[in-house]
Amino acid sequence: MLSDLKVVATIAAKPESVDVVRAGLAELAAESLHEDGNVSYELFESAAEPGTFVTIEVWRSEDDLDAHMKTPHLQKALSEFGEHLAAPPAIHPLRVVR
Repeated sequence: MLSDLKVVATIAAKPESVDVVRAGLAELAAESLHEDGNVSYELFESAAEPGTFVTIEVWRSEDDLDAHMKTPHLQKALSEFGEHLAAPPAIHPLRVVR
């Protein structure tokens, strides 16, 4: 039995751009929830490091994640607030450790 693909992404905003990145990520999360293959998509902001955002995503398959990475709304978000990021997003597909 295959399990869903879990992904964690960490996105750090430049200090002067936190509000822009927060708004862009909130819009991205809302749109991503409607994608075929998305099981869940949650957006958080670090309490320890404000301006650092974390998404916890669950996709039915790696193909669904690949399709998400190519969606117009994700590409638009990356191009619109990319300059506001302190570093490129760190995207971590997860494997269970047994």
